[in-house]
Amino acid sequence: MLRQIEGSRGVAAAVALCRPEVICAYPISPQTHIVEALSTLVRSGELTPCEFVNVESEFAAMSVAIGASATGARTYTATASQGLLYMAEPLYNAAGLGLPIVMTVANRAIGAPINIWNDHGDSMSQRDSGWIQLYAESNQEALDLQIQAFRIAEEVSLPVMVCMDGFVLTHAVERIEVPSQDQVDAFLPPYEPRQLLDPDDPISIGAMVGPEAFTEVRYLAHHQQMQALDLIPAVADEFAAGFGRASGGLVRPYRCAGAETVVVALGSVLGTLQDTVDELRDEGVSIGVLGLTCFRPFPLDAVREALGRARRVVVLERALAVGIGGIVSANVRMALAGVQAHGYTVIAGLGGRAITKDSLRRLCADAIADRLEPLTFLDLNQDLVERELHRHRTTRRSGPTAENLLRDLRTG
Repeated sequence: MLRQIEGSRGVAAAVALCRPEVICAYPISPQTHIVEALSTLVRSGELTPCEFVNVESEFAAMSVAIGASATGARTYTATASQGLLYMAEPLYNAAGLGLPIVMTVANRAIGAPINIWNDHGDSMSQRDSGWIQLYAESNQEALDLQIQAFRIAEEVSLPVMVCMDGFVLTHAVERIEVPSQDQVDAFLPPYEPRQLLDPDDPISIGAMVGPEAFTEVRYLAHHQQMQALDLIPAVADEFAAGFGRASGGLVRPYRCAGAETVVVALGSVLGTLQDTVDELRDEGVSIGVLGLTCFRPFPLDAVREALGRARRVVVLERALAVGIGGIVSANVRMALAGVQAHGYTVIAGLGGRAITKDSLRRLCADAIADRLEPLTFLDLNQDLVERELHRHRTTRRSGPTAENLLRDLRTG
């Protein structure tokens, strides 16, 4: 059924159709509307049997999710930004225990300074926690990925993080196809846990493991993620067959065939990139886009196949690894080991800064002419940066950087 609906409420509708038995969450913008909508469905009796647990923090939300999943309940939560960082310890525990929790991350910048707008710094900071990470391009895909995430999580017994751009998607109202309960039930079977805490058959989970077996434990966690590389596209194919639309999978090439230059990105910027590439193609420019839906496990083979014949690869990232630069690009370089191609990392859209078609056109022109630096910050205000650097050079007590920059912007 087509509905004109906010992205967050579309996600909530999809989660409800998956029949979760425990939902636990602590509200934080821009995730709040998701769990508000779910709490309303539980309170009204539309989503039953399901227990909605109000918790005092994000740490508690993930802790409750671990307990619920370990006792055999299909479990869901959601968070964003600082909330994801606050639950970092139990986040690793959930993955280490192999619990198939599904969590939506409404991507938002992390501080300091405080910023409530979108980038991927939060989920990227937890890329090695053991969670599968899927990134949605649109609100339709965000909805579809929630349904696929429960299926993936429960088949490989690993937690899955569905990442959608905060505000850009979560608060955008658009037409979304919401499936029926019968469709979802046919696609997602009842949850059958691989491990179960049962008072009648007591066991310990997460107990102490010393050097004699810890390497093997970590190896098996890695092995499970590698299994997901085969499962994720298979689930996407089955979803397309049952729901009538392609969604999910590992990567999504767009006009990459024969392209000399390919821009790699993930999340909602892909739509703007595709529009830009269409215009450039009409002008005779040989360029394409590779969208990454799955970031963990990283699809090395699929990326290499899509990019192996490109002369230039530009990785557009909405997160920054301070002190080195690119996060996604480091993984792309692994996929292209031994391939002769110019590689560029472009940091863009941090803290919600708009990524416009005009900026992307200039970026693509510079890349094609090989004028890009290996690490480029798109639309960086160099004058503003230089004023602060001058302050650092001339006075020891230069003051807080963020506040200095804002003052300089106000005064011109």
